[in-house]
Amino acid sequence: MNIIITKSLQDMLSGEVLLFVLKITFISLVVTAFFVWGFGGFLTGFMTTYLSWIPWDWLQTTGASVVTMAIAYILFIVVISVVTSLMVEPLLIRLAKKHYPEVPVVGSPNIATSILLSIKAAFLFLVLFFFTFPLLFIPLFGQVWMLWLWSIILKAPTAYDVSSLFIEDKKAIKEKTKKSTLIAMLASLFNYVPILNIFAPVFAQILFLHYILKDA
Repeated sequence: MNIIITKSLQDMLSGEVLLFVLKITFISLVVTAFFVWGFGGFLTGFMTTYLSWIPWDWLQTTGASVVTMAIAYILFIVVISVVTSLMVEPLLIRLAKKHYPEVPVVGSPNIATSILLSIKAAFLFLVLFFFTFPLLFIPLFGQVWMLWLWSIILKAPTAYDVSSLFIEDKKAIKEKTKKSTLIAMLASLFNYVPILNIFAPVFAQILFLHYILKDA
């Protein structure tokens, strides 16, 4: 595991990866800003109504604004994960040739499948997030729980994207990725720090690349 993390961090600091991160961040910011511009007022109004049980109007409005900002933040993380999934293939192939030149590229992720997996992961994340929200206030446990929730967004789509490039056997893919939750949680640590969160999806892809090909 230490070797996987070390190689991944070295790759993350390369100019090629940093340039890729800047590109996907710009695209994701534009998409998120468009959504907030179009639906931000509606979300704030909806949350104000939802929080109408609070007796103070100023607290209702403030709480609604904070929740709307949190939703926008979550949306940005979901969008950048999807954008990364759609654009990362050439980068992964170059990194694989650099570290594992003997491993051939045997396939390519299906775009529709990648998008579907990302949407399903994001939906599951949102459902669990809203229904288990009180758990986040439990010291320590809440932080670990949130980290696991973040990992849901990354795990299945990333495992599919990376494994589809280098493994043809579906059973082998399942075997390689069934114990990869820890890998996704490591990458999700970036989500706790604004600005650094832009690195989480790419870091996850690179971690999975080294994790899957380490024994190749």
